[in-house]
Amino acid sequence: MRADISKMADALRITKGVEAVVHLGGYSVEGPWEGILSANIIGCHNVFEAARRNGVKRILFPTSNHATGFYRRDQTIDHHVYPKPDSRYGVSKVFGEALGSLYADKYGMEVFCMRIGNVNPRPIDKRRLSLWFSPRDLAQLVTIGIEHPDIRFEIVYGISANRRAWYDNRNAYRLGYRPEDDSEVFAAEILAREQPGDPVAEKYQGGLFCVAEEIPNPAPIPAGARSTSPRAAAARARARSQPRRPRPAAAGRKPRRGRR
Repeated sequence: MRADISKMADALRITKGVEAVVHLGGYSVEGPWEGILSANIIGCHNVFEAARRNGVKRILFPTSNHATGFYRRDQTIDHHVYPKPDSRYGVSKVFGEALGSLYADKYGMEVFCMRIGNVNPRPIDKRRLSLWFSPRDLAQLVTIGIEHPDIRFEIVYGISANRRAWYDNRNAYRLGYRPEDDSEVFAAEILAREQPGDPVAEKYQGGLFCVAEEIPNPAPIPAGARSTSPRAAAARARARSQPRRPRPAAAGRKPRRGRR
């Protein structure tokens, strides 16, 4: 179902009659506050509240490494650390974790938060060697989040078994997570071509999110998904004549490839 999660009516419609929600809809990079507020604050609240009203038992909330991005790269952190977001996007993920804690404690929902590193078939740079999350390891952790019988509120890191990891992920292992992949097999190739970057970005786990005000959204609405009605065409023409604004949030998957 196509939906705009910033609208409660849509959130109620898409959460009706389900037992679990894997919430992958949102603004997935650092960007203007208006877009992040609509998708990741209002939209996130709407999904949790709509799920509660519809009696949904469990929510899997893919939070982000950017909720803790201002920890240094020479630190190893676990799920107990105080949030240190590196961006407005990171702030929105801290909000989602806090909202999940509230709904677990106040309403008895079961909430599984995954602080995702970077999902890709292979890591693309030095930073991702520490937080790479292979697709099959992602599938395994999501399965645990849906099927594990003893979830109330948990925070785990969404990474593979990377030798260079910045995260102590024992909470995920406690729940049965056994990642199959390690980024180290790609390390020599990546390090051979790596060039020095911004010193602040190189110091902190969040990388460019620690210094950038906006990062290009890797998941714009596909042209083929737009309405072809005359009214919609006229609206797009008016929009092109205005200053660029973030696209409305829609419920759906985050991109497999992205600057996370």
